[in-house]
Amino acid sequence: MSATETVEEYYEALRRGEPLSPYFAEREDVVKFGISDRLVGHEAVAEGLRDQTRTTEDWLVESRNPRMVTPESSADSAGGSSVGESTTGESVAWFTDDVGLSWADDAGSRRSFDTRWSGVLEREDGEEETGERDDRRWQFVQMHVSAPREL
Repeated sequence: MSATETVEEYYEALRRGEPLSPYFAEREDVVKFGISDRLVGHEAVAEGLRDQTRTTEDWLVESRNPRMVTPESSADSAGGSSVGESTTGESVAWFTDDVGLSWADDAGSRRSFDTRWSGVLEREDGEEETGERDDRRWQFVQMHVSAPREL
C-alpha cells in the first residue's frame, strides 16, 4: 500500500469506526495533535483513538485538497508542488489536506469542523505470520489536525 493509499484508508477506517491505532508506528516518539488534544507515544495515541472510537459515531470525512510529497517528488518539482509516490524505496513521506469532518458524540450532539491535516509517514518492514516478508507498510509518526479560526 502506498503512502497516499494509507492516508485514504485511514480516512475510511475513521468513517467505519474501525481501530485507528494500527496506522501509527509503535514508537514512543510518535505524536498526534488533535483538535483538542496532544498525544505523545504509541500507547497514548492508541488510547486516545480508542476513546474517540468509543465516544463518537457516524463520521463524515471529506478530503478536499490532499497532497502527498516524498523526498524524490519534492526534489524533482519546482517548489515541491508535485504529488507522487517514490519509486526508489524512499522511506519517508509527508501529507497535507483540508478535510471536512462531522460526527455524532455519545450524547447525540452533531459536531462539524473544517479542518487542516498534516503528517509524516515512514515506511516500515512488515512480516506476515508465515515469516515471509510482506510489502513495507506506511505508518504515521506524526499527525496534526487543527480547526482554523479567523482572527
